[in-house]
Formats: sequence, C-alpha cells, structure tokens
Amino acid sequence: MTGERTVPGIAEENYWFRRHEVAYEALAKRCIDRVVLEAGSGEGYGANMIADVASVVVGLDYDLSAATHVSTRYPRVRMLRGNLARLPLRDASVDVVVNFQVIEHLWDQAQFLSECFRVLTPGGALLISTPNRITFSPGRDTPLNPFHTRELDAGELIELLVEAGFTVETMTGVHHGRALRELDAKHGGSFIDAQIERSLAGEPWPQDLTEDVASVGVADFEVDPSDIDASLDLVAIAIKPAAAGTSPVSG
Repeated sequence: MTGERTVPGIAEENYWFRRHEVAYEALAKRCIDRVVLEAGSGEGYGANMIADVASVVVGLDYDLSAATHVSTRYPRVRMLRGNLARLPLRDASVDVVVNFQVIEHLWDQAQFLSECFRVLTPGGALLISTPNRITFSPGRDTPLNPFHTRELDAGELIELLVEAGFTVETMTGVHHGRALRELDAKHGGSFIDAQIERSLAGEPWPQDLTEDVASVGVADFEVDPSDIDASLDLVAIAIKPAAAGTSPVSG
C-alpha cells in the first residue's frame, strides 16, 4: 500500500480512497454541465464520478496501463494518454481542469499550471488538491514520500497559481472530523501512522484496525478554510480571468 494509485474496493486502502474521494464530492458542483479535463486521472474512479454531472469528461494520464484501464472500465470518460507538461488539447477548450493529488508528483509544476491556464476557457476553473507539506512531511523541505518531487503549503500553492495567471477563489483544507479524531486517539494518536506501520511490517492487520479502516466514509472528513496549516490536504479553486489583462489576486 503506497496510496499513490488509490483504487476502490481494496479494504486496506479505504481510508486513503475516501480521503481522495472527498475532494471530488466537495467540488462536483463546479463541474455541472461543463466540459471537464481531469489531468492525471489515475484509476479513473474520480473522472467517472465527475461524469455524473458534467457534459463531457476527458481523462488524461501518462501511464499506458491506467489509460487502457479507464477506457475499458469507465466508458463515459474520453481517455487520452499524454504528458501533463504538454496537455494535448487546444487553447481555451475546456471549462474545468481537475487535478487532485497529482501536482506533488510533477517536476515542473509551473509549466503544468501554465498549461492548465492555456486550455481553460476565460472564466474557467482549476480544481486542485495536494498533500499539505506542513503535515505530510513535517519539518522537511524534501518530501518523505519517495513518489513526490515537491510538496507545497498553502502559501506556496497560492504563489504558484498566481504566477500562472490564476485568481485564487478559495483555499481550503481536508481535516479529520469527529469520528476520525476518535480513531486517532484510539490508535495511539495517529490513525494514519497505525495503518502505515502495519503495512510496512508486512503482517496481517489486527481485526480492530481492519474494521476501523473499513468504516471510514467521505462524511468523516471536513473541508474547511480555517486552520489551513493544520490540514491534511489542500483543496483550492483557481479561476482563469474572464478578460485578457485582468490582474490575478489571491484570496
């Protein structure tokens, strides 16, 4: 279990799956009747969720096996294979770009955001989530996760978005709700660490941990703008200005 290609239906990954899923559920309304690109669509479950409300959903991933899987399992998603540093779409061709738990993997984050800006229609939205560096790799500039190239805190993400030309409409964070805070206390202070330790040990999980992981749902997380530096993941909405020459302002 790495959490890097989280998929539905794996009991031991349910916590991470739900933690990824919460961003899709929280921001789905921004995709209603829109042409949506999910840049870095992974297994495809998120793009398929968006297809419930969007007029068109295009998925994009560099990995051949992922792209093939999405095309087969989620026929409502128009799947493309390509590099996120050079999005294979025309200028101003999509209304919304979704990028959840991906930017931390990219070597040239600024180039990717520039490409998102290019393919969005004026007034279009970039919906983005990423692990909060402050809580994901505390006290470090180099990510603890070997799959990540650069993690960001809220200020750093805002700076990148503004430099790319976006107006940052909202910056919120994913937090544990009451039930998950109780599980933190039950499992020695960190429900996350308890899962990681058992996975690294390569041994069967205790029954109580297995049951607690299986019990987690999207409603057990809170998406809130307060105490952003204590959040687990950052969730932002950034807007491409409707008129050329509009000055981006962070918020």
